Amino acid sequence: MKLLFAVALTGLFAQQAAAQTIPADLPAALKPAGLSAYLEVPAKGVQIYTCGKSASGDWAWSFKGPEAELTDTKGTTIGKHYGGPTWEGNDGGKVVGAAKANAPSPTGSIAWLWLDIKSRDGTGQFTPAQGVLRVATTGGVMPKDGCDEAHNGQDARVPYTATYLFLK
Repeated sequence: MKLLFAVALTGLFAQQAAAQTIPADLPAALKPAGLSAYLEVPAKGVQIYTCGKSASGDWAWSFKGPEAELTDTKGTTIGKHYGGPTWEGNDGGKVVGAAKANAPSPTGSIAWLWLDIKSRDGTGQFTPAQGVLRVATTGGVMPKDGCDEAHNGQDARVPYTATYLFLK
């Protein structure tokens, strides 16, 4: 019985792993040579921008960080995504990324990204990652206006969705 369960479980993981593919329309700058996707993680949340003075002295929005719920492909919450950028799983694993490359989204939403892993903590489904791709984005674009002295220090929380592909 245990052997039958192990074989069934192995088959399930093989099916899930095979289903993780890197999009064919991925820009060349984001193609992770030698890596493949092992985990697909949909995200829904906000990109946060803060109003303040830029280095040139103009009022401008600047990126503060993301806040998103991470789910599996069936919609079950598996973790959260926040500044760092950090992906923290409910299973105890956490990775922090560093942007390696970006490309414009084909839909005009926030950019697609390729991120290296700069640190990891604990064990879980995110911790084996050697990189992360952010693809299939919607929304999340920095506001074009509304930042002035009256709004100094205020945040704009812009809804977004994305798919994060964890690579190894």
